[in-house]
Amino acid sequence: MVRIGFPGIGPGLPHLSFLFLVALGVDYNIFLMARVREEAERYGTREGMLRGLAVTGGVITSARLVLAGTFAVLGVLPLVALTEIGFVVAFGVLLDTLIVRTVLVPARAIDLGRRVWWPGALSRQGQVPITEHQPLVSATKPAQ
Repeated sequence: MVRIGFPGIGPGLPHLSFLFLVALGVDYNIFLMARVREEAERYGTREGMLRGLAVTGGVITSARLVLAGTFAVLGVLPLVALTEIGFVVAFGVLLDTLIVRTVLVPARAIDLGRRVWWPGALSRQGQVPITEHQPLVSATKPAQ
């Protein structure tokens, strides 16, 4: 067990951690899934998820790393409550960035297929025909 010299956690830590992490997680999830929806309308859910993640992944990851660093700075302050909230939120943001947003959300969306868009119209439409799919990476050489 790691001891950092605190007598215990503050009574507001679970509540504040939950509020910060849910609010911050929802914002970036909306950003990701809005782009995925745009792509899914053209290419289908699986290809749309891959394309949306490729386009927004770098932006989301870099923004979240900066956010985690910002909250980690609270860990060096001499106030126990700010140190606790800083550590918990920084760790939670990193976990959300590296595991949830890059692995779990895309995997679940691909598993659910078009049902991920329920109750919207996109969930009731047929999948995009395979002939309309375009590969994520072009196999042809670029024109010179």
